[in-house]
Amino acid sequence: MSTLDTRIDNQSAVALGAFRILVALLFAMHGVAKLFGWPQGQPVPLGMWPAWWAGVLEVVLGSLIALGLFTRAAAFVASGMMAVAYFWMHFPDGFWPLVNGGEAAVLYCFVFLLLVATGPGALTVQRRRRTSVSIEN
Repeated sequence: MSTLDTRIDNQSAVALGAFRILVALLFAMHGVAKLFGWPQGQPVPLGMWPAWWAGVLEVVLGSLIALGLFTRAAAFVASGMMAVAYFWMHFPDGFWPLVNGGEAAVLYCFVFLLLVATGPGALTVQRRRRTSVSIEN
């Protein structure tokens, strides 16, 4: 193994953590747009099924994943949510995500499934909490 490969391998947890944070913030932004109409669009009326509730879940799950708190559980729920979104909202318009507008739902579904399998990587609040607890004991 070359020196470059070793250096890259040493940083893979940090790269995964940065990837997790970026994807989770983008996911949460979808929820913010649904709930508040920011940065664009109109807010969904309070309590409207399923869009308003999806927005709440996107903000909560995206925030948990970005912070690295309960990442695997939150990513599992978010992955399932995106699978449901694809089949409820996009699949009736055709099979292929490129045709039916469901690319983002499919990508989020599999990215979150990847986080379930790999874990959060570095840069997590939960890891910092465990470290500080073990130092105190």
